[in-house]
Amino acid sequence: MALTNSSIAEAFDRVADLLEIDGNNVFRIRAYRNAARVIENWPASLAEMIRKNEKLPKMPGLGFDLQGKVVELVSSGRLSVLEEMKKKFPGQIFELLTIPNVGPKRVRQLRDELKIDSIDKLKKAAEQHQLKKLHGFSDKLENKIISELQKRSNSPQRIKLSTAKRIADPLIEYLKASKAVKNCTVAGSYRRKTETVGDLDILLTTRTPNLVMNWFLAFEDIMKVLAHGTTRSTVKLANGLQVDVRVVPEEDYGAALHYFTGSKNHNIAIRTMGIKKGLKINEYGVFRGNKKIAGKTEQEIFQAVGLPFIEPELRENRGEIEAAKNKVLPCLISISDIRGDLHAHSKATDGRLSIEEMAAAASKRGYAYLAITDHSRHLSVARGLKPQDLLKQIKKIDSLNAADSRIRILKSIEVDILEDGSLDLPDHVLKELDFTVCSIHYKFNLSPEKQTARILKALENRYFSILGHPSGRLIGRREAYDLDFNLIMKAVAERGCFLELNSQPDRLDLTDVLCLQAKQMGIKIAISTDAHSDTELEFMEFGINQARRGWLEASDVLNTLPLQDLLRKLQRLRN
Repeated sequence: MALTNSSIAEAFDRVADLLEIDGNNVFRIRAYRNAARVIENWPASLAEMIRKNEKLPKMPGLGFDLQGKVVELVSSGRLSVLEEMKKKFPGQIFELLTIPNVGPKRVRQLRDELKIDSIDKLKKAAEQHQLKKLHGFSDKLENKIISELQKRSNSPQRIKLSTAKRIADPLIEYLKASKAVKNCTVAGSYRRKTETVGDLDILLTTRTPNLVMNWFLAFEDIMKVLAHGTTRSTVKLANGLQVDVRVVPEEDYGAALHYFTGSKNHNIAIRTMGIKKGLKINEYGVFRGNKKIAGKTEQEIFQAVGLPFIEPELRENRGEIEAAKNKVLPCLISISDIRGDLHAHSKATDGRLSIEEMAAAASKRGYAYLAITDHSRHLSVARGLKPQDLLKQIKKIDSLNAADSRIRILKSIEVDILEDGSLDLPDHVLKELDFTVCSIHYKFNLSPEKQTARILKALENRYFSILGHPSGRLIGRREAYDLDFNLIMKAVAERGCFLELNSQPDRLDLTDVLCLQAKQMGIKIAISTDAHSDTELEFMEFGINQARRGWLEASDVLNTLPLQDLLRKLQRLRN
């Protein structure tokens, strides 16, 4: 069975996790982590290249040794270093790593101090209140773990949208390769671009259902066929994701697409509107009595109840129907509105390419500007820049800008917000920059009062520009830190500062709800990728998805501005 880039990356991440649990060398751990990120986001299938005996391309962070491990995994289906590490850790160590806020260091602590190596043992220890006795744990964390374990027992696992996309794209491409398939769309939460996806619901039209279903069931990544019919088949893929494929008549396609896209609450609201007009709306169409009057397109469904088309990302019954009635639906931002990226790293700290290479990649995307925001000195694990290092980088960027006018490299830094709310670099250095991205990278578990005060204090600095990944959450791995976001947003609005929507698939930080709140308060959002390589600039797509779910328009987003307008707005903060 073919290995996807995501599968290879997952194996490298597992090696990194086990090395960290084992207390191994931090540089070795980082090498595997970086390799996993590069592999997961590499645009071409590495397994396909290896099967064709093609030489693997030069990839940043993957030297001869790590590329050899990719070849080993693809060729044999095994990774010897992973097998060796697994022997050290019997039990269900990997399952523990899926619990939010329980990373490798805490897994090591749980194993060493409480002999916990499985979900069942973790659940038992938490219910007996043994966890809060450990250093770094607390009543609150223990309760969160209990709540998460209870939630998992009652609901299926979900995967990140970015992971679902890497699974869905080749499957849709495969289905469309059948000339018998006409329309083909992934519906459900995937189409609404939610942060996580439970399964894939695919709708298609064809004149030869049997032929298409047999074509679908020949897809190479299918592990198990759960159901096989003429108009519907259900399978489980090798990665565990369930996929439903439904064949619907072309005249019903719009109705089915609306129904299976959801959300459930949105659909109920639309059906209720239909009932008031004497209509019945379901997955087969719109009916007046026994007569079908609409259903071929989604537009027909909305027109039947007197509404304009509502974009899938808005269909959560959170005010979109009222906005449609009042003709005030937002004109949602699209990726073509973005003029540059305001958060990217170079190999001066933990990025994998030079400033010149990152700028060239951004220019190739059609950007007018790219900000280099390497880490500040406090984040030593990322080789953060000291004041003298940053001043040297500033001069280098000035020189690069003078030599090439195709793209403007903006001078910035991802500066740590320290525990006392001060910024990690002195003002006389920060003033030399075009702007700052200010972020928290440690002390995530302060009380809500202290964490909020920390950011409020940082906002008082005249060189504070953008609050980076504001909630600190990592989807499925670390919950947001406790903050009073109402106070934070009020202070951001009063100062005229900005919030970041970090497009890293693990973050998507801000949430859609907070994006909408920021919009309502007049706060502009910087949709940034936090890219550590050229391929990660593509993460902008996921930030745009999140922004659209948060009702954001181009005018709500900082980096839709032309360069000179952007610079003027950033400079006004300092006056």
